[in-house]
Amino acid sequence: MLSRPNRLTRGIEYRAVVRGGRRCGGTHTVTYVAPAIGGQVPRFGFIVSKQVGGAVVRNTVRRRLKAVCAEVLGDAVPSGDVVIRALPSAAEAPYAELRNDVRRCLAKRAVS
Repeated sequence: MLSRPNRLTRGIEYRAVVRGGRRCGGTHTVTYVAPAIGGQVPRFGFIVSKQVGGAVVRNTVRRRLKAVCAEVLGDAVPSGDVVIRALPSAAEAPYAELRNDVRRCLAKRAVS
């Protein structure tokens, strides 16, 4: 999973990324990428609301998104802060589709 330096932990950090970051919408997720505030390593945060489902479903979606981010961490990820917001359709989405959404948005932001 993601180590401590690779996670956003404070609400103010989440707000800064969502408000000041670049947005990329996917089928099951919305990804926000902002330049790094604190350091050079990419940091990830996740927003999974009750609209996605009950606690078990939300935690499953969050774990899948964390696994995707841990997987792409070794790839060309932009050094910055990333917040991934799960849409309600993420509850039934297979892992491969979540991975494709996140990878596409991160690749798009690495270029621009």
